[in-house]
Amino acid sequence: MRAVFFEEFNGPIAIKDIEVPYPAPKSVLIKVEATGLCRSDWHGYVGHDSDIALPHVPGHELAGTVAQIGNQVKNFKVGDRVTVPFVNGCGVCQWCTSGNAQVCPTQTQPGFTQFGSFAEFVEIKNADFNLIALPEEISFEVAAALGCRFATAFRGLTARAEVQNGQLVAIFGCGGVGLSAVMIAKAFGAKVIAVDINEVALANAKNAGADIVLEATSAVDEIQKLGGAHIAVDALGSQQTAEASVKSLRRMGKHIQLGLLLTKDGLTPMAMARVIGWELELIGSHGMAAVDYPQMLQMISDKKLDPAQFIKRTITLEEAPEALRNMNQTVQDGITIIEP
Repeated sequence: MRAVFFEEFNGPIAIKDIEVPYPAPKSVLIKVEATGLCRSDWHGYVGHDSDIALPHVPGHELAGTVAQIGNQVKNFKVGDRVTVPFVNGCGVCQWCTSGNAQVCPTQTQPGFTQFGSFAEFVEIKNADFNLIALPEEISFEVAAALGCRFATAFRGLTARAEVQNGQLVAIFGCGGVGLSAVMIAKAFGAKVIAVDINEVALANAKNAGADIVLEATSAVDEIQKLGGAHIAVDALGSQQTAEASVKSLRRMGKHIQLGLLLTKDGLTPMAMARVIGWELELIGSHGMAAVDYPQMLQMISDKKLDPAQFIKRTITLEEAPEALRNMNQTVQDGITIIEP
C-alpha cells in the first residue's frame, strides 16, 4: 500500500509502498477514506513525541470503511463506515472500564505508537471497544476532522470545564483546536472571546461564532475589564498562552489546557500565586474516548455543530509529505484533509 514514510526525525519524508498490515484477532483493518493533517503530526515528525519508533507512518485523525476484521471482532463487519479517537484504550483496565480510555496507561495511538493513517490502510486495535460507527449524514472528511482537534475541544469544554449557558469563555489560540472550542462553547450558550496574534485566525474565529475577538497583547486586560472569564482555554500550547489564559480568569475560574506544552524539561512556569489566591482550577484534557462520541455526533447530525466549515483544503496522499514538512512555516488557515 502507499504510505507517507520517514526513517529519521525531521529528515526525508516521501511516499513509499509498504506491506498492508494484517489485523490481529481483536483488530480491524480500515480503508482510509479521509485523514486530517494536524499539528500533532508535525510534532511527531520532528521528534517531539517519545512514543514514535522509527521508521514511521504518521496520521491519527481518520475515517473510513472496514476492509478486514480479526476473528474475535463481534460488533463490526466489512463495509461499515467508521471513525476512531486518536487514543485507543485497552478496554480492560480501571480507566477504560470507567469510561476514561483517553488516559489508558497502555493506550495505542495510530500515528504515534504504531503506523498511522497517512496510508491506504490502517490497523485499529481492540476494535469493538474503540471503533465508532459513523452516521450516514456525516461525511468521511468531517469525521476525520473530529478525531483530535474537535473531539479534544468538545470533551475539554463539556466534561472537564462543564461549560454553562451565559458563561464568559476565553479561547487563546485560534487554530484547529481553538476554532473548534469557539464553536462548541457557543453551541452551549456561552459568550466567547477569541484571542490570537494573527488576523486570519481572528477572522476565522469570528466566522465560527466568537462574540469578541482580541489581539493577544491586550487580551488579558480587556477580559478582566469584563469581569474575567469563567473558563479560559489554552488551545495553542505555549508558556505565553497558558499564562495569559490563567490570568484572564475571574476568581474561582477554570483554566483548560488543550494545547500541548512541549518544553525540554517537561515543565512550564505558572502563575501559582494567582491560582492559590483566586482559587483557580487548572485542568488538563487529553482527547475523548469512543464512549463519549454519541453526544457530539448527534449535535453534528442535528446541525447544532458544523465542523465542515473548518475544512479549507483537501490534498492527495502524494501532496502530504510537503504539507507536513512545511507545517510550522505557514499560518494554518483551517483544517487540511488528506484523501488517500
